[in-house]
Amino acid sequence: MKEDLKRRTKEFAINIWRLCQSLPSEFYDYKRQLVRCSSSVGANYRAACRAKSTRDFINKLKIVEEELDESLSFIELITELLVDYDPKWDDVYKEGDSILAIIVKSLITLRMKHAPKS
Repeated sequence: MKEDLKRRTKEFAINIWRLCQSLPSEFYDYKRQLVRCSSSVGANYRAACRAKSTRDFINKLKIVEEELDESLSFIELITELLVDYDPKWDDVYKEGDSILAIIVKSLITLRMKHAPKS
C-alpha cells in the first residue's frame, strides 16, 4: 500500500504538470500554484513514510490531506474557467479525490487507534 501510494502521488503530480502545460498564459498563477501543491502531495507523503512516530506520521498525513484538497480546489477552478475543456482534467480530479479518500480514512483509523484511553 505504501509503495502504491508513493507511485500514485507521483503520477498525480506528473499528470497535473502535463495538463498544466497546455493551459493558456492567463492561467499562469493558477497553474503555478496547482503544480506546487500537487507535487507537494507526493513529497509530503514520502516524508510521512519516514515519520519518527505515530504522532509525526499523523501530522505529516494532515499536510498531505491539505495539499490534496488545495489541488482539487485549483482543478475545479481551472476547469470552470477553461474555454477548451480537456476531459483528462476529470481523470486527474478523480484520482486526486481517490487518494484523498485513502488519506482521510487512514487518518480516521490512526486517530481511533491512538486516541487517549479514559
